[in-house]
Amino acid sequence: MRSLTWKLVLAFLLVSLISVVLVALLVSQRTRSEFDRFLSARDRDVLISALSDYYAANNSWENVGPALAESPPLSFYIRGAVLLDADGVVVLANRGYTAGQRVPAGPLSAATPVKVNGQVVGWTLLLASADSPPRPGDDFSPETDFLQRIAWATVASAAVAGLLALLLGGLLARTLTQPLRELTAATKAMAAGQFDQRVSVRSRDEIGELAASFNQMNADLAQASQARKQMTADLAHDLRTPLTILRGYMEGLQGGRLQGSANLYGIMFGEVVHLQRLVEDLRTLSLTDAGELLLNRRTVDPRALLERTGLAYIVQAEQQGTALRIEAPESLPSIYVDTDRMTQVLNNLVSNALRHTQRGEIVLSATAVDAAVQMTVSDTGIGIEAADLPFIFNRFYSTDKARQRSANEASGLGLAIAKAIVEAHGGSLTVASSPGQGTVFTMTLALAGA
Repeated sequence: MRSLTWKLVLAFLLVSLISVVLVALLVSQRTRSEFDRFLSARDRDVLISALSDYYAANNSWENVGPALAESPPLSFYIRGAVLLDADGVVVLANRGYTAGQRVPAGPLSAATPVKVNGQVVGWTLLLASADSPPRPGDDFSPETDFLQRIAWATVASAAVAGLLALLLGGLLARTLTQPLRELTAATKAMAAGQFDQRVSVRSRDEIGELAASFNQMNADLAQASQARKQMTADLAHDLRTPLTILRGYMEGLQGGRLQGSANLYGIMFGEVVHLQRLVEDLRTLSLTDAGELLLNRRTVDPRALLERTGLAYIVQAEQQGTALRIEAPESLPSIYVDTDRMTQVLNNLVSNALRHTQRGEIVLSATAVDAAVQMTVSDTGIGIEAADLPFIFNRFYSTDKARQRSANEASGLGLAIAKAIVEAHGGSLTVASSPGQGTVFTMTLALAGA
């Protein structure tokens, strides 16, 4: 059962049913007992009259029990009474009294006399309670006694049912609040900077889903914290390297140890360009994170985008002996994108493919799939290890753990920016690769007007 709502509904229904059944059973049992007593007390006059007639007819109490047993009403009535002779000796025993027993004066004073021709020939001791006979001087009314006992039976049944409901409610409350208390404690620990908190997932209902979501959030926060630290270290590395180079050359020029030359100035200019590109990439990422990346969208032919990118890199591909082909039908439906931003994405993917494909080919293709267009950049290069694939779009992530930047290497944010731009268009960017066989980047974008 996965829904907390249904669990609560069924729990309350169970408590209600148990309470109703318990009250019904207790009240029914008590009512039957009290009703029997009520009938016996109500019909004592009938019993007294029958006993008087019996004694008048037989002039003794001999065989009075079998005689009464032959009449079902009298047999029923005598169950709540004890018959004594004129001297107070038990003739017909019942409820703790034995035949031949002499009843003390106390209980005898509460007995009802049985008279024949004005003479007391016996006593009938009516038992208003199963435990004890009525006390002398009691204002005994069968109706009042019956109603009082039924009321007490109802109160007792309600009390027992309420106690059971309280126990079940406490158990249910503990079941519900235990994971919430664990979540509260884990949340406080997280607020103190401890991101290694985990809570137990005990169910599959909403609270279980909350606990699972908390664990996932905690894992994501821990990963994000580690990524932030790594990004800070990588950013410091990427900033320090060109700054160190620039400072060294400038100190050499200032101290006269180096002489200015076109080659030297070209190196310094390249480092400045690298710094400028890094700052611009960071700015682009910050805009996408904040959802403020401005997109100048218009309807574009996907094949035209691929051809534009292919023309920009065809010369470089020929120089390193790599074939660059475009495979896209003329009848592709249009997409609604920012041309400059999508060109930036394709440029990044093609430049990465050229960097890792010294021989072989690079294919830029596009196909229509349902209400979207898929554009792919595939190569036959060195590929990407399976362990690196899940992190390939992370910022500053490099498959080369030594991170030795070459002269023409970008900032290390290109794939992260490419993915952010595609997602800002409502699309997706995925990668598939096999080491030694090549890599395929697939970009999926919705059709114009979709």
